[in-house]
Amino acid sequence: MPRTKGNPNIGLKAATLGFFIGFAAVALFGTTAVKLKELMELSSLEVSILIAVPALTGSLLRIPFSGWVDTTGGKKPMLTLLGLSVVGMIGLTVMILTLYPEGLTREFYLPILFFGALSGCGIATFSVGASQVAYWFPQRHQGKALAVYAGVGNVAPGVFTLLLPVAVAGAGLSGAYVIWLSVLVGGTLLYSVFGSNAWYFQFVKAGISPTEARELARREGQELFPLNGIRQSLVASAKVWQTWALVSIYFTTFGGFIALTAWLPTYWTQFHHMDAVVAGVLTAGYSILTSVVRIGGGVLSDRLREGGENTGILALLIMLMGALMMTISQQYQLAIPGIILMAFGMGNSNAAVFKLVPQLVPQAVGGATGWVGGLGAFGGFLIPLAMGFAVSDLGMPGYPIGFVIFIFLALSALTMLWVLKYTREQPVEAGSSSKTSNQSLQDEF
Repeated sequence: MPRTKGNPNIGLKAATLGFFIGFAAVALFGTTAVKLKELMELSSLEVSILIAVPALTGSLLRIPFSGWVDTTGGKKPMLTLLGLSVVGMIGLTVMILTLYPEGLTREFYLPILFFGALSGCGIATFSVGASQVAYWFPQRHQGKALAVYAGVGNVAPGVFTLLLPVAVAGAGLSGAYVIWLSVLVGGTLLYSVFGSNAWYFQFVKAGISPTEARELARREGQELFPLNGIRQSLVASAKVWQTWALVSIYFTTFGGFIALTAWLPTYWTQFHHMDAVVAGVLTAGYSILTSVVRIGGGVLSDRLREGGENTGILALLIMLMGALMMTISQQYQLAIPGIILMAFGMGNSNAAVFKLVPQLVPQAVGGATGWVGGLGAFGGFLIPLAMGFAVSDLGMPGYPIGFVIFIFLALSALTMLWVLKYTREQPVEAGSSSKTSNQSLQDEF
């Protein structure tokens, strides 16, 4: 048997590092949006597009890149996405170094959007790393492993939202982006050294046949195995209706998380008239709390019977309460507890969804992760636009009224979770069910 590299714990740490540095792009323009709006004379809608554009590529690329994991493992897709993000950050950094402040006029709006979209490719690392972790760990440990992966990785936007205003104040906007670029390049290099694929992919790369590689990997403890091809994985997962139920839930909670991490700096500064540093601290608090809570949500999903469904239902009820408070709040004293409730609800629900993915679609985890992570995260692009329209049409009252969208999304997601809960024939236990379903679909193809 050929020598293998890494183990589940190393695989988890490396995937988390890759996701952490890539996912920071969520905060790319949120903190600096007000400054760019003034310099470039942008409308509220144009600012909303600027804030949301990294999430566009970061969400849509999750679908093909997650399917790619099922063919080669996660390392190559992860490095490709991080490389594209580096190119985007280089472009933005060069523009800011050479044009900021006087030369950064409205005519450079489209180039900034382009490089922002490239930088957002790093956001797509989530589905790649989630699939990579799922293949490393047996199902009985996936809830916790995926929650740790996503929880720590999701802290990145909060950390960068917190540090970016401080860096801008100390080193200027150009210096802050130079620091960001350095962190991104350094993290990419570290991942290239320590990142590794699960045993099956290593055996196949060593020239062992897929059938024999599967048996060898089972002896090492691997339980989930891919179909042979990106298209097959995406098609197979698309045929499972539960995939689309999970997409709708994740659109609400994770897409909403991305949207609010990008939108809240503008909300706090424009509606509540806070300075950029305070707005950054409050946004970072929301983002970090949502991420940390996700770890606890994964542990709870592992321990409860039908833990994914039950954890998600409770979480969405909490999120719904927070969205109602944000909609009616005119003072920050009510808005702060409202956003805290939304953070608790979104974080726990995000963990619950990815506990359910390998349970409900074990035959094509990579493809399902791509659909759920990609189309779900697309909410990070669409929701800020909807909130921006509310502000454009209504002016200042549009800031709290824009949160109405989360009330409707939470009610829709709750409906989907109840359907999943009461149509599940039986809980899928680790090992046997997964292997049986996986093998039957492989035989079909």
